[in-house]
Amino acid sequence: LMHLNTLAGRSYNDLSQYPVFPWILSDYDSEELDLTNPNTFRDLSKPMGAQTPARLEQFLKRFREWDDPSGETPPYMYGTHYSSAMIVVSYLVRVEPFTQQFLKLQGGHFDLADRMFHSVKDAWLSASRNNMADVKELVPEFFYLPN
Repeated sequence: LMHLNTLAGRSYNDLSQYPVFPWILSDYDSEELDLTNPNTFRDLSKPMGAQTPARLEQFLKRFREWDDPSGETPPYMYGTHYSSAMIVVSYLVRVEPFTQQFLKLQGGHFDLADRMFHSVKDAWLSASRNNMADVKELVPEFFYLPN
């Protein structure tokens, strides 16, 4: 995956083009993962906005019913991106130098506690099911940083 990110021009040196890794697991409740159960894993054939049929239908409905009276903004599926500088520093806010970069992007202050990254499970549910403004993927550090 890092090789693909490099070929795509992504780099650790640019937060706006930071490497992207996909969500792999979808089961954040089980004490032990059943690696033979397909439901343990995210469906990699679909983007985050289509992980459930209901979520996909919501995005398609917004696209079909989009009406911009000014005609300046064409219909779109997602209002956000799967990666951005803010997503990267939000995930890694507890690791320097990302803490300082987070503060820089937030005008020198930490965000409200309930909006800070605090749970992998909650982040998964937000990006895959619950939040129409969230389709974010992961950063490589999720796969190699210690707990």
